[in-house]
Amino acid sequence: MTADRLATFSDLDWDQLWRNARSRKSWGSSSAADWDRKAASFASRNQSSPFVSLVLSHIPLTPSTTVLDVGCGSGTLALPIARQVRSVTAVDFSAGMLSALTEMATQADITNIRTIQASWEDDWSALGIGRHDIAIASRSLAVADLRAALQRLDDHASASVFIVDRIAPTPFDPAAFAAVGRPFEGGPDYIYVLNSLYSMGIHPDVAIVSLDREAEFADLDDAMDSYRWMIKNMSPEEESALRRYLARNSRPGEGGRIVVERGFTPRWACIRWDKSR
Repeated sequence: MTADRLATFSDLDWDQLWRNARSRKSWGSSSAADWDRKAASFASRNQSSPFVSLVLSHIPLTPSTTVLDVGCGSGTLALPIARQVRSVTAVDFSAGMLSALTEMATQADITNIRTIQASWEDDWSALGIGRHDIAIASRSLAVADLRAALQRLDDHASASVFIVDRIAPTPFDPAAFAAVGRPFEGGPDYIYVLNSLYSMGIHPDVAIVSLDREAEFADLDDAMDSYRWMIKNMSPEEESALRRYLARNSRPGEGGRIVVERGFTPRWACIRWDKSR
């Protein structure tokens, strides 16, 4: 950039910055097979999380609304949303997650959810995904091409788009990485989404939701299972170090459970724009 041509916001390539940040992140992206393996435990933990009610309070739902939930997982949002709307199309690339969702929907006598196994890169037209009143992507923007994903959501919504994205370091605990002797680089978070949307001419509303710094677990083994996904391929020494970290930062809870004080406060950005704007 020459002295008479100083850089401004319009010179920034947010897609490239997103890719750069992804290349430096300390955590590995999970494959469909990875999500298949942890579908059951993920489902049991997330259905009772206060995250659900906090997020749903920001989504305008009516009995006539149709909803597209991309990266739906085991139905963390799709299941409670289905009770309030006409229909939900739940999309995920993990067959295991969709199976867990279907099983819980059956148990709850919820019949207005259609599941489709697909990734962000698949041909959504061929799969018949179609347009919905509201398109949602909650904690599911782990994509290489951010702009393409945002455009897809916008194209498949007739009324509004709703995204929940992480505010770094959420959902990772940097102190846990330090405890096992690994460096931590959080990777891209919601600020890349906001700036990419701005560059697309979209100016969304943003609300921040925060969860409790403390997390409750059945026991230390349960806490280990919850933390282990953050730090992949740990050695026996690292496993022991993580267990010591959790033991140091835990206290007895009710009914024999334990409460772990996380090294961060989980925070999520709820990003919404209406198509009429």
